[in-house]
Amino acid sequence: MLIITGAAGFIGSCLVRYFNDRGRNDLLVSDDFSRADKNRNLEGKAFRERIHRSELHDWLDRHYASVDGILHMGARTDTTEKDTAIFDELNLHFSQRLWQQCARYDIPLIYASSAATYGLGEHGYRDSHELVSDLHPLNPYGVSKNDFDQWALGQEEAPPFWVGLKFFNVYGPNEYHKGRMASVIFHTARQIKATGGMKLFRSHRPDIADGQQSRDFIYVKDVVRVIHWLWEHRPANGLYNLGTGQARSFLDLATNTFRAMGREPDISFIDTPEDIRDTYQYFTEADMHKLRAAGYEAPFHSLEEGIEDYVTNYLQEERIW
Repeated sequence: MLIITGAAGFIGSCLVRYFNDRGRNDLLVSDDFSRADKNRNLEGKAFRERIHRSELHDWLDRHYASVDGILHMGARTDTTEKDTAIFDELNLHFSQRLWQQCARYDIPLIYASSAATYGLGEHGYRDSHELVSDLHPLNPYGVSKNDFDQWALGQEEAPPFWVGLKFFNVYGPNEYHKGRMASVIFHTARQIKATGGMKLFRSHRPDIADGQQSRDFIYVKDVVRVIHWLWEHRPANGLYNLGTGQARSFLDLATNTFRAMGREPDISFIDTPEDIRDTYQYFTEADMHKLRAAGYEAPFHSLEEGIEDYVTNYLQEERIW
């Protein structure tokens, strides 16, 4: 049996679909299951058992012999949340206990880290273990992810195979429940439907033009494909970036969303909200050499290809995958 945590969430539910499509239904899905809009992501999907996250550790102590791996995607992902106790509980301590159980019971583990660990990118975006202790994330979410990465790297007892994936800007179907934390593509399509136009954040740096703030946007279908590949091929344990390796501007993103919706771009600019302005990243781009060197050769969707699939096959009708 394969356990997927955060299974009603964005990436977790896409993993359930991906494995279902490949004939694997012996899944245990774990989440808090308290929101109907989020639980919709599991409609039409096949799995063997559903366990509330608060019961997962005890369940695992009793049934570990039936588990062949854990894909730990569950986390509090709100980058505007300031209560560090929430992140300590859900992102650090929960993950530490899960790691210890995987080490004790010889269960492989793939878990979600984040590119938020890189902060302003002052040390670059290279997934080197030597850099982890020098990173300065910009918010409590990023700190919690980096704290767990550091803790994991310092453990003498580890799962037989483990990978921490530093997700860059993931977008795609099944993020309808994420509200403010949903991708810019999601918000662009919603705003275009409602108003006919899109307002992007203005640049507050003189060296970067409005709309030229850039991110490494990766389509969720590529993310789950990489996770499956890692699961099957088991390269060296450690941290791996997961982006496309090519930053694209928000202006590119908005323009392509208009085109996918069959509309001419109508883009204007507003000030970046003050509560995130000081911690706003103007550029991210994954160094993907480690994953490529490990043997992953499949291409990633271009931004144009990903947006076209997302908008036309999912967002227009708010379909789940």
